[in-house]
Amino acid sequence: MTAKILPVALFVTLAAPGAWAQNAERQFQRFASHGNTLEIVTSDGRYLIKPYSAAIVETMFIPNGEQADPRSHAVVLAPAAVPTTVKDTPARIEFATPGIAVNVDKRPFRISYTYKGQPLVAEKAGYLKQAGKDKLEAIEFALADGEALYGAGARAVGMNRRGHRFQLYNKADYGYGSRSQLLNFTLPVALSSKRYALHFDNPYTGWLDFDSRKDGTLSYETTGGRKTYQVIAGDAWNDVMANYTSLTGRQPLPPRWAFGNFASRFGYRSEAEARATVARFAAEKIPLDAIVLDLYWFGKTVQGTMGNLAWDRDSFPQPKKMMQDFDAQGVQTILITEPFVLTTSSRWQDAVQSGALATTADGKPFTYDFYFGNTGLVDLTSGAGRDWFWRIYKGLKEEGVGGWWGDLGEPEVHPDALRHAGGSAAAVHNVYGHEWARLIAEGYKKDFPGQRPFILMRAGYSGSQRFGMIPWSGDVGRSWGGLQSQTEIALQMGMQGLGYMHSDLGGFAGPVLDDELYVRWLQYGVFQPVFRPHAQEAVPAEPVFRAARAKALAAEAVRLRYRMLPYNYTTAFDNNQTGMPLMRPVLFADDGSASTIDTGTIAATYQWGDSFLVAPVTEPGAVRKDVYFPGKDSAWFDFHTGERHRGGILETVGVVPEHIPVYVRAGAFVPLAPVVQSTKDYTTKRIDLHYWHDDTVRASSGKLYDDDGKTAEAFEQGRYELARFSSAAANGQLRIGIATEVGKHYQPTPRAYTLHIHHVTKKPRAMTLDGKPLTFRWDAKAQVLTAALPARAALAAEILVTL
Repeated sequence: MTAKILPVALFVTLAAPGAWAQNAERQFQRFASHGNTLEIVTSDGRYLIKPYSAAIVETMFIPNGEQADPRSHAVVLAPAAVPTTVKDTPARIEFATPGIAVNVDKRPFRISYTYKGQPLVAEKAGYLKQAGKDKLEAIEFALADGEALYGAGARAVGMNRRGHRFQLYNKADYGYGSRSQLLNFTLPVALSSKRYALHFDNPYTGWLDFDSRKDGTLSYETTGGRKTYQVIAGDAWNDVMANYTSLTGRQPLPPRWAFGNFASRFGYRSEAEARATVARFAAEKIPLDAIVLDLYWFGKTVQGTMGNLAWDRDSFPQPKKMMQDFDAQGVQTILITEPFVLTTSSRWQDAVQSGALATTADGKPFTYDFYFGNTGLVDLTSGAGRDWFWRIYKGLKEEGVGGWWGDLGEPEVHPDALRHAGGSAAAVHNVYGHEWARLIAEGYKKDFPGQRPFILMRAGYSGSQRFGMIPWSGDVGRSWGGLQSQTEIALQMGMQGLGYMHSDLGGFAGPVLDDELYVRWLQYGVFQPVFRPHAQEAVPAEPVFRAARAKALAAEAVRLRYRMLPYNYTTAFDNNQTGMPLMRPVLFADDGSASTIDTGTIAATYQWGDSFLVAPVTEPGAVRKDVYFPGKDSAWFDFHTGERHRGGILETVGVVPEHIPVYVRAGAFVPLAPVVQSTKDYTTKRIDLHYWHDDTVRASSGKLYDDDGKTAEAFEQGRYELARFSSAAANGQLRIGIATEVGKHYQPTPRAYTLHIHHVTKKPRAMTLDGKPLTFRWDAKAQVLTAALPARAALAAEILVTL
C-alpha cells in the first residue's frame, strides 16, 4: 500500500539517454575565493566548493533563481581550516588541499577530482535538469573501466552493484529471499573500488544509477532538494571509513547487554507467556539478555490497536513488576513502537489536540487506511510531534523499559499529499527513521544523560549511526535464499557507516520449520553485530522451543557468542573510535583487488573485526564450501581445529554440522571469557587470551577494551580500561607484551590472564614472565602452549618464550 513517488512511465523516460537537457551551454564566467570556499559562477548558477579536511571536499550547485540550503541531515563535521591553494590558468582553475584537488576546466566546463595527484572521479555532464513535466534533477559522473561500485543502502543484488539503477525510497520488502532491489535503507552513497565515496547530501526521494545504461555513467537523480555532494577519499579502505564517519558521525557504544542473546517473536501475547519464556532460558541454561515485546503489549489484536502505546492491563497486569523481575535476572525488556496513531486508538484525541500529527494542506490531521486500520502519522519534524512522542517514551522508560524498537519507520505507508512541518512527503520520507532515532537519542541525553539507549530501527539515512541506531534488514523470508542475502546487506551497510546492520536470525516471514536452516543462521549470527532470533510465532524463533538437536546446536552458538564478549565489545569500541565496521568485506584486507570481489563465493566470506574470517553456510546439506583467504603473504588458522591455511587463495574446505567455517588471522590476539547466563554477570577478571603464532608474523598487536557496559561516553569520561597486547618474534624467541591503560575515573580490574599461544610446533625450551620462570603446558597434538598469569590490576608485563 506504499504510495508511489515516481510512476513506472517516468522510469522508462529516464532510461533513455536523450531524456536530460544537455549542459553544453553552461559557460564559466568568473571565480572568487572566500576564505576556504571557492565560488565558481557559471551562466546557469554558481558552485560553492569547500573542504572539510584534506580528504573530504564538498561541492554545492545553486541554480540561478534558487537560494542555497545550508541544512544537512547527514553531515556533522565542521569544515576545517585546511591549507588550500588556488591556481588560475587560461584553461583551468585548480583548488587544492594537501589531499584532494578540485580541477575546474573552463571550456568546456567540467569539474574533476584527484587525490594525492591520482585521478579520482569527475563530473560527466554535471548538473542536469530533466526536460518535461517530471523535472527530475541529476548530477552525472564518469566511471573508469573496471571500476566496481558499492553502496545505495541495503540491497541484495551482488557485492559489485555497478549496472543497477536503484530507487531512493525506503520501503519494506516482505518475505524477500536471495535478491531484493529495494529495502528499508536507501542511502544516497556510492563507494568505489578506487577507494573513494560520493555522498549526495540530500534526503529527497529519487534514484541512484550505477551505470545501468553501460555507458560509464554514475547518476544521482532527485525529485528536489539540495544539489550538494561530498567526495571522500583515503589511502586505504580504513581511511575511507574513518573519513566518511568523521563527516556523518560515529556510532556510540551500545549497552553491553546488546551483544548478548535476545528472546523475540511476533509476538508474546501476555505477561505470563513472556515470564515463562524467560524462565525457560534459565532452566535450559541458555544465556539471555533481552526479551522483545511485539504489538501485543498494547493490544490483544494486531488490527485496531496501533497507537495505544500503553500496557494492555488484561494481558500484562503488572508490567513494572515484570520488568523489575526480568532486570534482576539480567534480562532487559524491549518494546515495539510505531509512528502510526489509529483513529480507533486510545491516544488519537490526545495526538490531535497536541498537534502531533502530519497534516493535510489545510492543516487538519491527514488520515488514511492501511493494513492496521485508519491512521494518522506522527510528525517527527515538528516540535509538537516530537514532544508528544517523547513524553510517551519517557514515561515507559521510567517504568523500567530497557530498549526501543521502532518499526514501520520508512514510513511503511506515506501518501504524497501528506504534509510535514519539515516539508513534503518526498522531502521527509527517507529521513523519517533518522529523525525518529534522533528523537530518542536526544531524549536520553536530556532526561537520562548517563545511560546508553538501545534503538532498533527498520529505516534510516546517512549518519543515523551517530544516534546509536541498530538497523536490521527487515522481514526476510525464512528460506535459504533469505540467509544468502544477509551477508551482502550487512557488509554494504557497514561500508556506509551503519555498522550494526543485522538480520532476524532464522528468518522472519513464513511458517517454515527447517532446523538445518535455523541452526546455520544462528551460527552465522555469532559473527554479526546483534544476536536476535525473531520470527512469526507459527514456528518458534527461540532455541528453547526447538527440537533437541537444533536446540543443542543453537545453544552452542549462543554460548560461543558469550565467550566472545570481550572480543566483540572491543571490536565495537574500534567501530566507535575509527568507523571501521564490525563486519568487513575481504576487499578491505586485499586493498580493493578486483579478484577478491568478482564471485559470489568470495563475497560470502567476510572478516569479523580485525582477526576473524567467517564463511556462513548458506546451502542445505552442505559438506564443503569455497572460502577466500585474503592477504597474499598472510596465514589463517581454523578456529576450531587449528589447521593452517595460506592467504591469497580460494580454497574448498570441509563443512560440519556443529559450526560454520571460522578462521583466525596469524598474529591475532583474541580475548575470550567464561560463559555467563547474562551480561549482568560478565566480568573481565578472568580472560583467556589467545594468540596465533606464525613465521609470517614478525610483530603484531591487539587490545581488550572494558568499561561498566552502561555509562554513555564512558571512554570520553575516562571511565574505562584498555589493555594493549603486542608480539615480536625474532632469533628463536617470541615476546608477548601486555600494557594496561586506565582512565582517570575508573578503578582497574585485577585480571588473571590464561595465555594460549597457538601453532607452537615444538615444546618451548623456556618461558618467563618479567624475567622469572613461568610454568607452562604444551599440548603437542593441538600445538598450543598455555600459561596462567597471576591476577594483577593494571598489568604491565612481558612474557618471553624461547622456542
